[in-house]
Amino acid sequence: MATLLYRLGRLTFRRRRLALLIWMAILVAVGVGAATASKPATKPFSIPGIEAQKAIDLLEERSPDTGGSGATARVVFQAPDGTRIDAPQNKAGVDKTIGALQGTPEIADISDPFSAATVSGDGTTAYATVDYLVGADMLKDSTRDVLEDAVKQGQAAGLKVEVGGDALEAETSVGNGEIIGIAVAAVVLAITFGAMIAAGLPLLTAILGVGIGIAGITAVAGIFDLSESTSTLAMMIGLAVGIDYALFIVSRFRSELRLGREPEEAAGRAVGTAGSAVVFAGLTVVIALAGLAVVNIPVLTEMGLAAAFTVVIAVLVALTFVPALLGFAGKRIFGRKERKRRAREPQVQAEGKPNMGSRWARFVLRHPVAVLVGSIVGLGAIALPAASMNLGLPDDSAKPTSTTQRQAYDMLADSFGPGFNGPLLLVVDTANTADPVAAADAVRQQVETLKGEGKGQGVASVGAANLNDAGTLATIQVTPTTKPSDTKTETLVHDIRDVVKQAEAQTGAKTLVGGTPALNIDFSQKLNDALMPYLLLVVGLAFLLLIAVFRSILVPLKAALGFLLSVTAALGAVVMVFQYGWLNGLFGVEQTGPIMSMMPIFLVGVVFGLAMDYEVFLVTGMREAFVHGQSPKESVVSGFKHGARVVTAAAIIMIAVFAGFIGASDSMIKMIGFGLAAAVFLDAFVVRMALVPAVLALLGKSAWWLPKWLDRILPNVDVEGDSLRKHIDAQTAAQEPDPLQEREREPVGT
Repeated sequence: MATLLYRLGRLTFRRRRLALLIWMAILVAVGVGAATASKPATKPFSIPGIEAQKAIDLLEERSPDTGGSGATARVVFQAPDGTRIDAPQNKAGVDKTIGALQGTPEIADISDPFSAATVSGDGTTAYATVDYLVGADMLKDSTRDVLEDAVKQGQAAGLKVEVGGDALEAETSVGNGEIIGIAVAAVVLAITFGAMIAAGLPLLTAILGVGIGIAGITAVAGIFDLSESTSTLAMMIGLAVGIDYALFIVSRFRSELRLGREPEEAAGRAVGTAGSAVVFAGLTVVIALAGLAVVNIPVLTEMGLAAAFTVVIAVLVALTFVPALLGFAGKRIFGRKERKRRAREPQVQAEGKPNMGSRWARFVLRHPVAVLVGSIVGLGAIALPAASMNLGLPDDSAKPTSTTQRQAYDMLADSFGPGFNGPLLLVVDTANTADPVAAADAVRQQVETLKGEGKGQGVASVGAANLNDAGTLATIQVTPTTKPSDTKTETLVHDIRDVVKQAEAQTGAKTLVGGTPALNIDFSQKLNDALMPYLLLVVGLAFLLLIAVFRSILVPLKAALGFLLSVTAALGAVVMVFQYGWLNGLFGVEQTGPIMSMMPIFLVGVVFGLAMDYEVFLVTGMREAFVHGQSPKESVVSGFKHGARVVTAAAIIMIAVFAGFIGASDSMIKMIGFGLAAAVFLDAFVVRMALVPAVLALLGKSAWWLPKWLDRILPNVDVEGDSLRKHIDAQTAAQEPDPLQEREREPVGT
């Protein structure tokens, strides 16, 4: 492969104008496709196979008017201190607010608090439910404006009025995080390369790759009915790997120039060696992202495949567009000061004084046991809280206290009880029962046995059974005594599912437990169940791939175990901040609670790909030095000398990209940003920079051992470029000019 990529690098370097035109044509084509593509149809979030989703599907099938697929707003009214909400003046304020909502085109129904009896027992608080015809993401701005204006009218009447539900949810923006990441990347690249052209090239190519990837996804979104959130992960990962891949090829190009190579030859060797590492690093990322399909949650599958597509584009850009731009840059890839020095001393070699990378590697080689033990103990200590991780989905209680949703949540919890914000909905299939009313009543009686707050209980109230017109379906609302995210609510859901089986045995009516708490609980359980198969698939496939790349058993095993340490430690850090509340003020976490259900599998998928990037780039340099005759320990030093600075720069850029999301007001975005930043920091600077050289120092030559029978059957991918070196040496020895060099060359900038 290295020889093939070497020829590709030289070809695109020489035909750089053609390569530029091709990529610009691709960008224009997908841009036009994205601009003219139809928008994907809005589809509800669904989780196939879980009981709560089955309850939603059955409800929408037999009683679509109560399916609840549209947005909702719960307008909460609270009377001034010392008064009741039903006092004439206060009631007039409530009526005025509800009246202002009447006639809004997208509103399906509005409940009056006084006729619907949604007034608290102490008479201080009431709420009105507003049901909309369309989902929250499809509501017009004018509809939201009407709701906000109506609230202001109630507040002007002296009432405290807040709005819960999803009708006022603003679309989450991720642009600030990307802008911060690009800004930090520019600074880090400028410091790393000391030249504006070298610093700008990875940013330019990464933006091109992300632009093509996102435009391509948008162009086919309508065809494949992709959700609007599909491109979010693709943008984040595409920018990350796009900068990384270009960074490594540009760095290798500069190293080859310092060895006295001509620019075209340097580009060919850079793509042949660093480009080989890019290909296999990209493959590990694609495996990790595409593997999200095993979870069988449509939105995760879409996000994973879209992000994998963007990674493929990033790899192709790095192999073809980067060397083309290097052809335009030529020796200007160095800063002016270095170009002048090289003009005076043309034989300056890359081998010079030991740098920070080589000095750190020698320190680790002198103290491998201490570094190894220290790394494992440190990561283990950070990982310990992950054992007590409580998974769930954040609700309005996790929002900042300044938001109207959080204030509405608190008002309802104080006046109606903590479980009021997350009622359960029992959906009873009465189609095959002799007496639907009796069947529904039998279910009610069984659930009534769980009333109270003691062990094995947890029901605050059980509503009346409501049958649809055909008598084939009944719904019963159950209010827990605990808030939606409480672990006791999860226990209650399981208890209800157990007791309704008795009613099913008596009447034949099957009962499904739905509602938001049940949906969150089932979703978390589905992700938990999928985590181990996903890990086995992703780590197993990557392990086999890395065996072929490194021609070793122990190096890939060490890579996989190191990743598990870093991702577990990152989860422990997330638990410390977002569940325990340690240092929560520093990160702007106003309310602790359960860890987002998707966090473990999301961290595994994203961080595994990035971690293997750093592993491949760093260890490939060690393997290359070992194959070319250096001792095991000296190969570690050589790998760090040439790769540590670039890996460090790449990691800092990624940390900055992800940390930019910590400042988001949305708790889920904040948690994702913190978790990814922590994971990259721990993996790059503890696992790859400390644990990896310590393990390789202790293993010595055995680190590169591979059974002969396995060596014979494995494909020779030659990431270290040994076959490329032999190919070039053979040409030189035989004095056979490379056919590529005989073609007419374009002038290269100096």
